[in-house]
Amino acid sequence: MTTLEGVVERITYASAGDGYTVARMAVAGRPAPVTVVGAMPGVHPGQALRVTGEWTRHARFGEQFKVSTWETLTPATRVGIERYLGSGLIKGIGPGIARRLVERFGEQTLRVIEEEPERLREVSGVGPDRVTRIRAAWDAQREVREVMLFLQGHGVSAAYAGKIFKTYGRGAVAVVTQNPYRLARDIYGIGFKTADGIAARLGVATDAPVRLEAGLLHVLGTLTEDGHCCYPREGLLQAAGEVLQVPAAALESPLARLADAAEVVAEPGEDGPVVFPRDLHE
Repeated sequence: MTTLEGVVERITYASAGDGYTVARMAVAGRPAPVTVVGAMPGVHPGQALRVTGEWTRHARFGEQFKVSTWETLTPATRVGIERYLGSGLIKGIGPGIARRLVERFGEQTLRVIEEEPERLREVSGVGPDRVTRIRAAWDAQREVREVMLFLQGHGVSAAYAGKIFKTYGRGAVAVVTQNPYRLARDIYGIGFKTADGIAARLGVATDAPVRLEAGLLHVLGTLTEDGHCCYPREGLLQAAGEVLQVPAAALESPLARLADAAEVVAEPGEDGPVVFPRDLHE
């Protein structure tokens, strides 16, 4: 993997759906802007980014940098701060206001917005209503940054991180922390294996009830996709034990809890008990 740092000069394409973005980014030491592509929801011209990924060559568009993970860098220079604020990223601040803010507060501008927003009224054209809008937009952007950093720090790709944030919003960190297996159910493209990897990086134990229950549902779903409307209870426990790498006996209680919660339905069968997914039981 390669890491680049630079400033976004322009957005060539951005999908409102999955956040897939094509951008041109100025990188120090390179004579021309670099084309960076990948899921980067909310990226604006003027933002300083650190992107990690690999170089690829597109048949039509040539050399591109395919982004796996990314994060926003806080600009440190007056020029960088003015460009960042004037990019449209923060509602309530346009190029003119950005210039006046930097003229007044210099390199401390971002700290003032974060810690002393009432001081923004020292700048011509910034009244109480604008201060409120600026602060709300600033807080929202911080939440996006924090969620993306958390997710990518736990092995979630930029593409999936964007989908997760779009689905759960500011509650994404809480959802993923409390039950990472919800991702397999709620986010298209994230299966049990991916969710299980995220759970492991979050410290979820191999024999944690939430993991065993999610694994049982995953295995039962896989078996019914193969044409079974139900599956023998003992066979399900054995198959799930192999996938989860736990003894089949350890899954007895998790399966009972799923039945009590009506997530599955257990019934007698001709050759022993069988288990139905909730949606396939009539």
